[in-house]
Amino acid sequence: MFRSLRHLARLVRIAVTLARHDALFPLDRVTGTAPFLRVTRLVRRRRDVAALRPGERLAAALAELGPSFIKLGQILATRADLLGDEIAADLALLQDRLPPFPGALARELIEGEFGCSVDTLFASFDDTAIATASIAQVHFAVTTEGEEVAVKVLRPGIERAFARDLDLFLWLARLAEQTQPGLRRLKPVEVVETLAESVQLEMDLRFEAAAASELAENFAGDPNFRVPRVNWQRTGRTVLTTERVGGIRIDDREALVAAGFDINEILRKSGAAFFNQVFRDGFFHADMHPGNIFVDADGALAVVDFGIMGRLDRETRYYLADMLIGFLSGDYRGVAKVHFDAGYVPRRRSLDAFTQACRSIGEPILERPLHEISIARLLAQLFHVTEQFEMETQPQLLLLQKTMVLVEGVGRRLDPAVNIWTMARPLVEDWVRENRGPEAQLRDRLEDFAEIVEEIPRLMRGLDKIIGDWSREGVVMHAESLATQAAHRARLLPLLVIPLWLAAFALIGIAVMLAVEH
Repeated sequence: MFRSLRHLARLVRIAVTLARHDALFPLDRVTGTAPFLRVTRLVRRRRDVAALRPGERLAAALAELGPSFIKLGQILATRADLLGDEIAADLALLQDRLPPFPGALARELIEGEFGCSVDTLFASFDDTAIATASIAQVHFAVTTEGEEVAVKVLRPGIERAFARDLDLFLWLARLAEQTQPGLRRLKPVEVVETLAESVQLEMDLRFEAAAASELAENFAGDPNFRVPRVNWQRTGRTVLTTERVGGIRIDDREALVAAGFDINEILRKSGAAFFNQVFRDGFFHADMHPGNIFVDADGALAVVDFGIMGRLDRETRYYLADMLIGFLSGDYRGVAKVHFDAGYVPRRRSLDAFTQACRSIGEPILERPLHEISIARLLAQLFHVTEQFEMETQPQLLLLQKTMVLVEGVGRRLDPAVNIWTMARPLVEDWVRENRGPEAQLRDRLEDFAEIVEEIPRLMRGLDKIIGDWSREGVVMHAESLATQAAHRARLLPLLVIPLWLAAFALIGIAVMLAVEH
């Protein structure tokens, strides 16, 4: 009861802020909110919001409400199906910035983390933050060994503030699922839990350090993509120290051209880096706004800030590849079938009708010039038209869609006449041929079959254990029953061996075909 009252009091303050910015319009679609909205009209609007678009008003209100709401706005920026394209585009520009806290306080926090003075760790430490955000800020320093580093320090009190707001978001999401049946397919609780998991990882900078290390390992030996090295000796839960990277911001076209860089080559590297993260590795940087990507002196892309990372399992990557290829080739029935096979659209819905819906998305896109095709917009439109087919929200794709919006935005700022995805097409085709071709699909089926075969001995051991438990508990099995069990197991032996021979012959056949092709 007390928790609900606390949340209601917090909601009143939030509603007043949103009302002052004239940003309560998303509630127009929610049943039962009309009386509440009539009351909020009594709140005096700010004069400076009259000329702003709805999305700009909502972004301004969320920025005023603080870090948790900024994160929520960035997630909503991926949901054009909920708010519309224009509002989602405005929210995508929402910047995660707060005023810096004093350098002296940053020193205290570092000393509290490591139990020693800053002078013991660093030969010099710049008290002026070079970058600030809602969760942490970054200072430049030089270690006692002479290495130039960037030191990220968690903002004091931020964990408590996020915990309070996330608890409120979860309470609202559960309330929405209970009282608004039409919202259940959007999985508001699961979306909030995904946000909470992401924030929880950001609150422990050791996880961010591990993410940077994993990303660096994935791109080891790639001269076009650089991840700063983690200084583990000076990294803890609230402090992250990495090698300092420099360069030109990737969206500063004039500076890049003045430095002699080829814009098309930078775009090619950007497309390849994004493709390799998503499809090759299934682990991608999910906060690739221009402030986190630089072009270093060697022309490599140098990335920073690894607090928000995304993961996609193999099946989701296959779904994405098949869906995108289907759209770009005009195979709309194939696109529809991919969604049914993945379980994203219930089987009780009409495959033919969903094929028609996919065509309504794809045809306008195929008629546009290649450089104007937006994959992020395609995904947004797909979510928008599938409500009538009960397609459920896939939280694991939210970060991907957000990242696609950011990457496309960078590409269009560098050269509006170039499609960044087109430049990565050879990589896409090679990956699809290797992972979705006939040989790959047969290999996947054999792997699945081999896993089933490996499970059989475990199941047999489980049967032995059950019989043993029965014996200890006094359950008597007659001799005839035991004989039947033994005969049944004897009949199973050939069935266990034959699949192994079949798998072996199939693998030999694949090897021969590949040898002939090459």
